Amino acid sequence: MTSRAQILARVRRNQPAWRALPDIPSFARAVGDPWPAFASALARMGGSVAVPPDGMALDPFIGARFPQARVICSATREVAGTRAISTVRDPAELEDVDVGVVRAAFGVAETGSVWLSEQEFGVNVLGFLSQHLVVLLDPRTIVADLHHAYRHAGFREARYAVFMTGPSATADIEGVLVRGAQGIRTLTVIPVAAAEAGSATPARRTS
Repeated sequence: MTSRAQILARVRRNQPAWRALPDIPSFARAVGDPWPAFASALARMGGSVAVPPDGMALDPFIGARFPQARVICSATREVAGTRAISTVRDPAELEDVDVGVVRAAFGVAETGSVWLSEQEFGVNVLGFLSQHLVVLLDPRTIVADLHHAYRHAGFREARYAVFMTGPSATADIEGVLVRGAQGIRTLTVIPVAAAEAGSATPARRTS
């Protein structure tokens, strides 16, 4: 018998008895309206909230917010942009994107995070090669905290998923915070009710 076989045999003989994993509580807590907590946490992490004026469509609003943008790549039908993600055949084609636009599946009030998977991105690198990322978020989808977030069905269905909380940032060198050094330079959340019948309704939020 080889040393490997001996070790494996001893491991098998000395395994503890099987027992069911304990139930994990949800740590439920009363939150009320989660939007103020979400917006505050997002601001702490360098992100921002932008609310379109009444009657203003999303395309001109985003264009006005990023007037220097030449390439606005949208992964949601709610925003046309200048390039649809469906036209991208190679992730490297996104290297010139000034503004990426996506719709988050949900947000987390505790951390100001938005959850995105390959379904929301269309091409995953859109969230990292873009200079600026605009995220449409239905305030009704915000959950209280990460305990609830990790119970979301998306984690069981997605092949790739990420929580994004503000822009890219690093403070490794001399403790100086630098944003946008390794990824998106800004992250802007627009509170927009989920689209129905191809239309989007900006949620009436002021902060």
